[in-house]
Amino acid sequence: MTAPHLDPHRKIDFTFLIEARDSNPNGDPDAGGMPRTDPVSGQGLITDVALKRKIRNTVSLLNEEDKQPGYDIYVEAGVALNAQHERAYAADALGSDASQLDAQQWMCATFFDVRMFGAVMTTGKKGRQAGRVRGPLQLTFSRSVDPITPLEYGITRVTPTKQEDVDNGKVTEMGTKHIVPYGLYLGEGHFSAPLAARTGVTSKDLEMFWRAFTLMFDHDRAAARGELNLRGLYVFAHDDKYGNAPARQLLDRVTVKGPGDATARSYSDYQVEVSEDDLPSDVTLVRLAG
Repeated sequence: MTAPHLDPHRKIDFTFLIEARDSNPNGDPDAGGMPRTDPVSGQGLITDVALKRKIRNTVSLLNEEDKQPGYDIYVEAGVALNAQHERAYAADALGSDASQLDAQQWMCATFFDVRMFGAVMTTGKKGRQAGRVRGPLQLTFSRSVDPITPLEYGITRVTPTKQEDVDNGKVTEMGTKHIVPYGLYLGEGHFSAPLAARTGVTSKDLEMFWRAFTLMFDHDRAAARGELNLRGLYVFAHDDKYGNAPARQLLDRVTVKGPGDATARSYSDYQVEVSEDDLPSDVTLVRLAG
């Protein structure tokens, strides 16, 4: 029997907690790389795009050794999107006479992220496009429970970039590093079974997604992201493909209380409560983390 959170014929809603400790969870290029914040509330933000990038990278990593068909990545660094569309029309794929609908179905079957997240594939040469796919799985922006305090630190490097600087006697270069001392971010996601049926999502795809989601921070360590951790992942799986209860009512069962007037500096400063009282009998709660 397929586990509820691995069944593509069920509607799924989930919420998750991400901890940032002395790290920059999502820098804003328009602000010099400073951690993203809501200017009104001061709360930190992590975009859905940033999380999807980590998921894509992890899926690619997991599929690296035992290469399996159907788990290529469409949005991949160093590869033009139009070149990905043209793969559908190659001689070893559908051929040059394929229709756009056939190409769209080939893209869904070949690329994990097209199948799960959707894609706009309307660019490229005429007759070499793949249309638009609405993905069944979407993530929200993650927002910190409390306001964050972005910090900027000056750093030095003993090796200059240019040889002429070395020749002129320059011995160091200055730089900056942006961090959040501590932040606990709450995000949400939704999976639509009817849309999944259109793109061909399988139980294996959901298994890959959850594995990638739980591992993505462990394989994305960097100088600015040394301590990003998944602290909670709570999945509500409905018995019905359209849902048995409003998503908001289910996700609100996960509440996070901060330390009040004190400044949080660890996960233990928060109280995370998951209410299972009166949970609808046709909805199953699966805790994958926390």
